[in-house]
Amino acid sequence: MKMLKEILIAEATEYEFKLELEVKKPKSWLKTVSAFANGLGGSIYFGVADGGALIGLTDVKQNSYDISNLIKTKIDPGVTFFLEPIKEGDLVVLRLKIDSGTATPYFYSSDGNKIAYIRMGNESVQAPSNIMTELILKGSRRSFDALESEYEFAKEGFTYFSATYRHQTGLELELPKDFKSFGLMLENGNLSYAGAMFADHALVYQSRVFCTRWNGLTKGSLFEDAADDKEFSGNVFTLLENTKNFIQNNSKVKWRKTGHGRLDMPDYPQIAVHEAVVNAIIHRDYAILGSEIHVDIYDDRLEIVSPGGMTDGFLIQNLDINDLASMRRNPVLCDIFHRMKFMERRGSGLKKIRDAYTAEFAPVFRSTPQVFIVTLKNNNYDKNFVSDKKKNVSDKPKNVTDKMEQRHQHIIALIGQDGTITASELANETMVSERTILRDLTALRTAGRIDRNGTDSKGEWVVVD
Repeated sequence: MKMLKEILIAEATEYEFKLELEVKKPKSWLKTVSAFANGLGGSIYFGVADGGALIGLTDVKQNSYDISNLIKTKIDPGVTFFLEPIKEGDLVVLRLKIDSGTATPYFYSSDGNKIAYIRMGNESVQAPSNIMTELILKGSRRSFDALESEYEFAKEGFTYFSATYRHQTGLELELPKDFKSFGLMLENGNLSYAGAMFADHALVYQSRVFCTRWNGLTKGSLFEDAADDKEFSGNVFTLLENTKNFIQNNSKVKWRKTGHGRLDMPDYPQIAVHEAVVNAIIHRDYAILGSEIHVDIYDDRLEIVSPGGMTDGFLIQNLDINDLASMRRNPVLCDIFHRMKFMERRGSGLKKIRDAYTAEFAPVFRSTPQVFIVTLKNNNYDKNFVSDKKKNVSDKPKNVTDKMEQRHQHIIALIGQDGTITASELANETMVSERTILRDLTALRTAGRIDRNGTDSKGEWVVVD
């Protein structure tokens, strides 16, 4: 018979200790049974204190019967488990091993209520709504991107998708034949959600990317502490292109002469940016309504936050990325990105990001059950030179400063033509968000270049200089 310490050292799954078996109030351990079955599996050891001290059980046979009976009556659907007595000297503890289930979600049932649990750290907590959606999809062996949407193929356009496919592969799309074979369209003519994400118009509202270039090392007020911000929606290929362009426009490329010519030194390696943005787009959880990808650029780093943690329930910061298996939340999207040569099938994106950096500027990967975060370090950031204070316009990257000044001059010209022009009309004319316009108006007014006569609702703008 194996010793407890040998099992704990050898096994990779989670485990939890219980001093004794609670029969009258079994929720304390049955919720962990639900969580292990909904996740990666694990073991509960009865007769062991929280610190690992062995206490032992007095009636292992009766305890085994009670555990089996309670699991069969309180966990729905039934889970796969086995019980194993483990002897340590004169003490006997009982191991309850629960396998990861495929018929998720697994509920703990009591008093007419059914609750599904998941593991969060070393606790078993009630599954939030977005995790419940994933568990239901997993149990039905489906993914969100493969589900049928309300949009009909015949009523939507795919010009950008077709052009990108031709450019990336050298082949012409055969519509609608290829859309069916790619999983973008169902037999009844409706698009899958993946298909809807490739349409020319923004059909899936939550497939958006919010980008912001902050002044300094922390977030502040969007109107006062941001040098640039954009909101992108539409075809996921345009999301990829626009997001990468935003990062490029808000970062620098230093250079130095070498014996063989000029060596460019970008703030962020191009391959790392590409892989990080692709990873966010194809692996994010699109089932979370009202969510979006956030790209935040600071003086010293670039952070990309995408909805949804690791699909297998692990935390990326606790794993060795060299040993990561390729697991896809959105297999249809992944397949299209592979066909278009934007990514590889073998799941090497995180390793490519890491390998693009030196150890000194190693990227950081973090996740929770709700989000996945990639932090890319700025290779050209000098912490001894740049302080974490609000910067003047002159401290911003030159291309950002030039672009902002051009927009300011455009706004002044439009106000000169019509002092009653609204922020919404200015946003349409300058092709930026209304939030950016409101920030620009505040900056121009503070600088004394424009002023406002009358109230916000009935007044008009005046050009001062």
